Amino acid sequence: MSNSTTLYIKNMVCPRCIMSVKSILQDLSIPFNNIALGQLEMAEEMTKAQRTLLEERLQAVGFELLEPGKSVLISKIKTVIIEQIHYSNEPVAVNFSKLISDKLHHEYAYLSRLFSSIEGITIEKYIARQKIEKVKELLFYDQISLSQISLEMNYSSVSYLSAQFKKETGMTPTQFKSQERPNRKSLDNLQS
Repeated sequence: MSNSTTLYIKNMVCPRCIMSVKSILQDLSIPFNNIALGQLEMAEEMTKAQRTLLEERLQAVGFELLEPGKSVLISKIKTVIIEQIHYSNEPVAVNFSKLISDKLHHEYAYLSRLFSSIEGITIEKYIARQKIEKVKELLFYDQISLSQISLEMNYSSVSYLSAQFKKETGMTPTQFKSQERPNRKSLDNLQS
């Protein structure tokens, strides 16, 4: 009989992160059932030595195993937001408070207070920063117009998107596009 458990991993926010964690687990011969953004479903209970090795290897590449509790909730909130904005085929026109509350089975007011107290910013600000990073990506690849980006990212207008973009980055979308090497942040590093 297996003791399948789910572990939560801080900063595991992209498909490459999943591949990296999978590679570490395979190198350490630690059996697992599934890996998704921010979480790892173990096939069986790890030994203390395996867990220590796993923690060390994860930390070496910028990840961290989270202890159950509030840190896990924060990680789950971030994962829901990142998945919706960066990886979902669904429009960004969702009610994030309902989405987060439904997925995490907690009242949004509680999650919002917890997130703000630990991260030092509101969930709304975190969402805005994630959206701006997605806008940067869309601008960088230059495949759709700013009007289309505005619609896709659920901004009320191009001018509102431009104002938010300037507020977050200090430059207009046009100035950003004209840079030789646009400054993009990693998705796990958007709180400060």
